Amino acid sequence: MSQRPRLPSSRPRSRPRSAALAPGAAPLDLALQGGGSHGAFTWGVLDRLLQDETLPISAVSGTSAGALNAAVMACGWAEGGRTGARAALAAFWRDVAGQPACFGPVPVPGGVDLALFNLNQNPVYQWWMAVSRMFAPQQFNPLGLDPLREIVQRHVQPAALQASPLRVFVTATQVRTGQPRIFDNRAQDGRPADLDIPALLASACLPQLFRPVVIEGEAYWDGGYSGNPALWPLIYRSAALDLLLVRINALSRPAVPDTAEEIADRVNEITFNAGLLGELRAIAFVQKLVGEGKLDAGAYKNLRLHMVADDAGLAPLGASSKFNTQWPFLQRLHALGLAAAGRWLAAHRSDVGVRGSLDIRSTFLGQGA
Repeated sequence: MSQRPRLPSSRPRSRPRSAALAPGAAPLDLALQGGGSHGAFTWGVLDRLLQDETLPISAVSGTSAGALNAAVMACGWAEGGRTGARAALAAFWRDVAGQPACFGPVPVPGGVDLALFNLNQNPVYQWWMAVSRMFAPQQFNPLGLDPLREIVQRHVQPAALQASPLRVFVTATQVRTGQPRIFDNRAQDGRPADLDIPALLASACLPQLFRPVVIEGEAYWDGGYSGNPALWPLIYRSAALDLLLVRINALSRPAVPDTAEEIADRVNEITFNAGLLGELRAIAFVQKLVGEGKLDAGAYKNLRLHMVADDAGLAPLGASSKFNTQWPFLQRLHALGLAAAGRWLAAHRSDVGVRGSLDIRSTFLGQGA
């Protein structure tokens, strides 16, 4: 069991393999949030980043859909470099669209307006949500059917994942303790690589919809409950000082929820952001102490943080849309991610290796900083 450290301060003991670092180029780590089908937004971001040959990517930490994106990208990169990674991601999400129940209930066609891809008024969605509140997955799905398993098996090859130049970390939540476990595609501290298909399914296992995934005798649920995504593996096991967070979950909402469904959705957003906010608070504390000269910058890792997000573009989408896997919807999300990454590259590509472009305190911590 990997335990979350109290303070993100130590440097990695040795420089890991990295993905085709250009001479003198600063490596970049990626942290990918989960969020069901909204992971197609992250697909768009990765698609754009992979087109920039001057941007070396060293390691990726992902949770749930972010973990799936990371693993598929790593396998594609192992077999065909950046081009292979882009093709692998596109093939994966096209396959997701062909299995409409892989993230939850089966949707019906929506429309061209992004808001119409929400499933709140979908009778199939409403029925499924009612069933999930009354029965456990072991009751309404006694055979343990999971369409996502078949998709992941088609697109993730464990041998390619472990051979990939990309270091990949995936977070799942141990049911018994509530603690995160980090699965790694590299051997670490005498332990063999343990990132495989069951680990990926564990990271994406919503307890209301699927049975827990049992690994080595322990049951696991979605990693979002303990780290969405976990940042500390990138701090302790990667040499990169630049870290790019791809955020797809809303930090704030303009209105106070006043229906049972809206309240449940907002509680889920807050819960799935809690682990990330805790780690960012610790990082901001280290940055402050290093900046004040109270900590040795040579002994403590002073990260340069960056972020790609599109709160305005994703604003029309509610939690129900995370179960929607219609191909037009996934394409719209991909386009939003592609554009968001393009804007970030235009504004901040020159900051990588020089300075951070994300102010943690003003963006995440607000008045409670």
